[in-house]
Amino acid sequence: MTFRNGLDSLLRPEDSVLVLIDHQPYQLANVNSHDPQAVVNNTTALAKLAKAFGVPTILTSVIAARGGLLFKQVTDVFPDQEVIDRTWVNTWQDSNVVDVVKSTGRKQLIIAGLWTEVCVAMPVVQALGEGWDVTVITDACGGVSVESHQVAIQRMASAGANLMTLMALCGEWQRDWARTEHVEELTDIMIQHIGGSGVAYLWEQQLLRTQPGKDAG
Repeated sequence: MTFRNGLDSLLRPEDSVLVLIDHQPYQLANVNSHDPQAVVNNTTALAKLAKAFGVPTILTSVIAARGGLLFKQVTDVFPDQEVIDRTWVNTWQDSNVVDVVKSTGRKQLIIAGLWTEVCVAMPVVQALGEGWDVTVITDACGGVSVESHQVAIQRMASAGANLMTLMALCGEWQRDWARTEHVEELTDIMIQHIGGSGVAYLWEQQLLRTQPGKDAG
C-alpha cells in the first residue's frame, strides 16, 4: 500500500476541484446514517467554503425531474451555475462531468454526495483507478443506514481514498492564519454552519468589546 503522507499530501485550494453529487430530496429522504439536516448544513458549508477559496465546484444531479432539484441552499451559493443532470448512476462515467473536472487542470479531486454507498463510492473508486488524488468529505455524505455508509467508507479507503470532514478541510485549506485573504469568509461560514465554534467566536467578540469594569450583560 502507498501511504498518503507528507506535506504534499495535504489539500491546497489552488490544486483542488470539488464535485457535489446528488444532494437531492429523493436521496435525502432515506439518509439514515446521519441527521439529514446536518447533511444539508455541511454540504451548504462545503459549497460556501469552496467558493470562498476559489475552488472550482461542479454541481451534478441524477434524473432531477424525478429525484428533485439539488438543495436550494447549495444552488443559491452558485446562482448562475448550470447543474449537470445525468442518467448515469456513476458520475465518473458521465463525460459531461469528467470533461469539466479535467478542464480545471486541478489534480486534487474532492467529492461529497448522496448516497455514500452508491453515488459517492462508484466515482471515487473509478477515479482512484485512473490515477486521481481523491478525497471524500464524509460528513457531507450520507447512506441509507449506518452500516451502508461505514462499509462504503471502508471500501473507498481500501481503494486509496483520502477521508476527511468539513472541519478538517477548513483547517487544511486555510493552513496559515497569516493568510488573511479568506479569513472573513471562513469566519462567517463557521458562524453560520459550524455550531459551537461559531457561537464561541461570537462570544469571544462580545467579550473583547466589553470594557473592563463594565457589565458584560
